[in-house]
Amino acid sequence: MTRSTRRLIGFALAVVVLGAAAWWQVRSDQQSAPGTLTSLKPDSITRVNLEVGKAATEHYIKRDNHWWRVDQAEPERADDLRLGELINIAAAPVQSWQPATTYDLSKIGLSPPQAKLELDGQTILFGGMTAIGQGAYASVGDRVGIVSLRYMPRSAQSSNIKAF
Repeated sequence: MTRSTRRLIGFALAVVVLGAAAWWQVRSDQQSAPGTLTSLKPDSITRVNLEVGKAATEHYIKRDNHWWRVDQAEPERADDLRLGELINIAAAPVQSWQPATTYDLSKIGLSPPQAKLELDGQTILFGGMTAIGQGAYASVGDRVGIVSLRYMPRSAQSSNIKAF
């Protein structure tokens, strides 16, 4: 066996070992991941209720693949992209979970919550920002998780927001 053949075999063996190590690490990370805020699939959600601060609760329903705001005298077409952002919160990755009893809920902004999002009857409460990083506290049932700030729901700010 020539020297170049041995080097080629050694290189191929190193590539296989590195590939196996990368596969093992990805699998290990997936198994130890804390999961998502809810087990709901965003595409299956048909009802959304959102309350931000002391503002009136916004009620939305999905009909014929479009979202409609139904908390007014006459249902009005809502911004499908904005509602898409809201329903995707259901699948937001959680950085970590802790029992709610671990925290003083008033100190992390969950008593009272800064926002309340209800997706097909499942309630998610949102609190304040974490002291470190770009995270926010979110409560689902008797657990409190930390999610990226990008998943913090926002109000429609005006009843004039419509899809075109």
